[in-house]
Amino acid sequence: MQHVRSTLQKLFAATLKESGADGVLLAWPAVCGAAVAKNSRAVCYADGVLTIEVPDPAWRRQLREMQPQYIAAINPMSPQPVKEIKFLAAAYDRVGREKD
Repeated sequence: MQHVRSTLQKLFAATLKESGADGVLLAWPAVCGAAVAKNSRAVCYADGVLTIEVPDPAWRRQLREMQPQYIAAINPMSPQPVKEIKFLAAAYDRVGREKD
């Protein structure tokens, strides 16, 4: 089973590398897993920074703690290098509350 997973990851990475900068956004759900993907959305990538929208500050805090793991997981399959992941709490950051 591990061999199949490894092969699928390589195929997915090859496909993403052909998709340019959008490949970074497309890689997010594969990297974060189904539960996090259901509650987050990759919104943009620029200059090595991937921005992810989350539903609230609690999600933002929790995912920030996992940022190093996400960066380590996304870079092998990403067409562009990810140096940082910013997490924005959608309902809060848009109106200027709870920013940190």
